[in-house]
Amino acid sequence: MSKYKVLDSNAIKIIAIVAMTIDHIAWAVFPGYPKEVLPMVMHIVGRLTCPIMCYFIAEGYHYTRDINKYTLRLFLFAIVSHFAYIFASTDYVDVKSFIPFYYGNVLNQTSVMWSLAWGLVMLRVVMSEKIQSNLLNVGLVVLICLVSFPSDWSCVAALCIMAIGANRGNFKAQMSWMILYVAIYSLVYFFALDKVYGLMQMAVVLSIPVIYLYNGKRGKNPKMNKFMKWFFYLYYPVHLLIIGVLRILN
Repeated sequence: MSKYKVLDSNAIKIIAIVAMTIDHIAWAVFPGYPKEVLPMVMHIVGRLTCPIMCYFIAEGYHYTRDINKYTLRLFLFAIVSHFAYIFASTDYVDVKSFIPFYYGNVLNQTSVMWSLAWGLVMLRVVMSEKIQSNLLNVGLVVLICLVSFPSDWSCVAALCIMAIGANRGNFKAQMSWMILYVAIYSLVYFFALDKVYGLMQMAVVLSIPVIYLYNGKRGKNPKMNKFMKWFFYLYYPVHLLIIGVLRILN
């Protein structure tokens, strides 16, 4: 089946970036939970992004030369992205909006990058040979879920990273756990925010054939690989900053 593995990680991440941009433009142009065809299609396309990001952070765990630097980089990235995410949000009121929970909300208090960073920590916990106690292991996973719960995609992104990384080499298991966790997220979304958009979260299944095409390689050009590495990090907060500026100007 290797003949179908035609996409390297750079190509798949570009697909994720395009899908994410379409999704975020939809949130900016069509605020709330509109039921018109165009914004719903744009949001469905956007469901490609989170599973792809989770998958490649789990891959990064296995490929990185320095797991501590990788973890630190993700958390620094999450902190920077927090301000861009809030600024671009329709919930932005003033600088106090940057303070989580200040205006009484619980959900979506920071970007998905917070959950992704903690997902790497969660994967490190479950894969650690130093943690022998199952009770401690479960306790740390629950604690990480609580810490990452207020972010976009809640603790589900973190759980997906854990499941994907722990089941590396078993694509069926990876995707099955991912669907299970997103189904839980979809259920919460259904009752807490919007029924239609809750069900829409299950469109993450569209990411499965894209991820399946991954050939296990970054790209052919080392210089391009280095450029793309930092491009992927910087694009998220920069594009949100631009969306925030355009939203205020309009």
